Amino acid sequence: MNNEKIVSWVLRIAVAGEFIGHGAFALQGKPQWIGWFSQFGISNVEMATQLLFVVGLIDIAVGLVILVKPIRAFLLWATFWGFWTALIRPIVGDPLWDFVERWANWGAPLALLLIHGWPKKFKEWLQ
Repeated sequence: MNNEKIVSWVLRIAVAGEFIGHGAFALQGKPQWIGWFSQFGISNVEMATQLLFVVGLIDIAVGLVILVKPIRAFLLWATFWGFWTALIRPIVGDPLWDFVERWANWGAPLALLLIHGWPKKFKEWLQ
């Protein structure tokens, strides 16, 4: 196995671990995360809990897809979502370092996307 394949597998496992792990926390209804919804106008705890559950399902699905086959559209989503969920920390009042600490959450899927090649045609996003 060449180095590029090894690096790709390391990144696939890392991204899958991040998304499956975060998804599991979301399915459990992590109280801190439920509270963050109020920062964006969703103060109904039941609704926030349900939304977080859906987010958890999506996170787990994204992690599993990337582990099995790193489809570029999923990698782009993982990059965006990893960046957003890292950035949300200082937005809700956590220190900036909570954002910095999570740079790998978006850097790993971005690196994996770049290894697999930035698509030139729309259909390549689905490969």
